[in-house]
Amino acid sequence: MEQLHINTSSKQYSVWIGEGIRFKWNEYLPNSLQQKSSSVLIITDDHVAPLYLQDVKKHVVDQLSEVYEYVVPAGEQSKSFQQYYEIQTYALEIGLDRNSLIIALGGGVIGDLAGFVAATYMRGIPFIQIPTTLLAHDSSVGGKVGINHSLGKNMIGAFHQPEAVLYDPEALQSLPLHEWRSGFAEAIKHSLIWDASLFQWFKDNIVDFTNIKGSLAEQLLLRSIRVKAAVVSEDEKETGIRAILNFGHTLGHAIETGLGYGKITHGEAVAIGMIFAMRVSERYYNIPLPVDEIKNWLTKLGFKTDIPSQLDVSQLLHTMKKDKKAHKGIIRMVLMKELGRVEVVSVDEEPIKELLLKEIKGE
Repeated sequence: MEQLHINTSSKQYSVWIGEGIRFKWNEYLPNSLQQKSSSVLIITDDHVAPLYLQDVKKHVVDQLSEVYEYVVPAGEQSKSFQQYYEIQTYALEIGLDRNSLIIALGGGVIGDLAGFVAATYMRGIPFIQIPTTLLAHDSSVGGKVGINHSLGKNMIGAFHQPEAVLYDPEALQSLPLHEWRSGFAEAIKHSLIWDASLFQWFKDNIVDFTNIKGSLAEQLLLRSIRVKAAVVSEDEKETGIRAILNFGHTLGHAIETGLGYGKITHGEAVAIGMIFAMRVSERYYNIPLPVDEIKNWLTKLGFKTDIPSQLDVSQLLHTMKKDKKAHKGIIRMVLMKELGRVEVVSVDEEPIKELLLKEIKGE
């Protein structure tokens, strides 16, 4: 069992990584939650529920008298006002109180949605993350929770740290290939922005997604989360360095918005966004970067690395200007100075427009 400590200004908690932890998760809760909570609400989706809900719920039944579940449709569409409102209504109807615990059982969508419910129900109650996807190695740590708006992704939310993150790598084995790619894109991001040696480790060890199990899966999660932990410990609420975690996201979020939520996975959109950010970086800093090498490697792993041709450049630019890093309509992107070193800079619209047109045309 691997343990990683997350230290932020508002809370300290642990990430536990180990096969089978979903069957005994209560043993790894902090002392403040070891006592009997008044009730538990497990929030999950209709893909995860048949696979893992009973594994987690059985242990809750052993420990608590009142256990409830709420199952939403799988997919990005569930990070909506409507689902958020309906869960809040259900929580009120069953009588959750400030001593209740919410469990987010699922991927990034469930973690964000359940976390936002926990952050705002009675002005904040405890929750824990039990991730079931690779993508959630990024989203489950750091306390960012929220929902989407039709005009932008993750535009409504809060910072609400979990009490613990309990990661069972066995759950990854049920993932379809597109979910492996989605999660691995965020792991690659961590290496590109912070740790070039981690990027080389990925290239040496990840030849396809079928071999990611056992100790390799645990090390992938541990090393990737370690980067996220280091950044979050310095800047919990994204007033400074934490913004570098958005590498690839400026265009990635615009692609998700342009195509419609659920038409492309978050990580696959971010992969395209990272390639584009490196192209912008080459022009901005007048330096060569291993863009083609990385693009070819991603292609071998099954990623699509080109901007979808059906997207409109003007609409992409419009959405990028509404990105959370933008300032008064000026696009700000995370750009790469070298592998493992990035910064947030303001970029003129014209070179971005020119590069977008060039990439979409495949030039």
